[in-house]
Amino acid sequence: MQDPSFFMTPQGRRLAYHKTPGSGPCIVFLGGLKSDMEGTKAVHLEAWAQASGRAFLRFDYSGHGQSSGTFEEGCIGDWAEDTFEILTALTEGPLVPVGSSMGGWQALLLAGRLGARIAGMVTIAAAPDFTEDGYWASFTQEQKTQLEQKGFVTIPSDYMEPYVISKHLIEDGRQNLVLRDPLVLDFPVRCLQGTADTAVSTQTAVRLLEHAQSPDMQLLLVKDADHRFSDGPCLGLIEQAVLDVIAAAG
Repeated sequence: MQDPSFFMTPQGRRLAYHKTPGSGPCIVFLGGLKSDMEGTKAVHLEAWAQASGRAFLRFDYSGHGQSSGTFEEGCIGDWAEDTFEILTALTEGPLVPVGSSMGGWQALLLAGRLGARIAGMVTIAAAPDFTEDGYWASFTQEQKTQLEQKGFVTIPSDYMEPYVISKHLIEDGRQNLVLRDPLVLDFPVRCLQGTADTAVSTQTAVRLLEHAQSPDMQLLLVKDADHRFSDGPCLGLIEQAVLDVIAAAG
């Protein structure tokens, strides 16, 4: 495995990344909560981009993978800063963010800051506003009290070790919600969602589709695909979605 390069953000966070030169628009993989850039989808997309001569970037948010910091200290706003800063510094021209789970939320936040540079967007089990509509909405009163008194709660995950969810993550999430106000996406968008996903529901995918304003936005539901969305057929669908938005963007 090739060693990553590192980028220091203006906020002092050291981010690990791998950048592939090539033709644009640059495809950028935005990973999920507690995921990292060595995941199946990120590595597969990089190899695919390299084989087709396309520019590609994958990186770890602070507190994830090989980047500095701890997950428990991070929040949605920090990871949005990480994304904006590394893309501003390391890329030029049009971008196609591919956001997985929490990375889908990050892609939507990025569009609010770099909208003019977004040629198209692909989301995979996008989880916008999940800190509020997923975690907070499902917490028991006991969990809410623990969050207030101890500053964190621990919740199980179907896909990895339990999550430690901080009060900071919940409160910061409220400052970055994207489904409460108009969400204008002036570019082609392709949303992919598995029906067997136990982390993000198909209702979330439909809610995003109905809420966003876009001239060309499509949602593909894949029967029996789970949250990982990383078997051979699913990876092929991601490739096709990237090609589709690039073609649609002209």
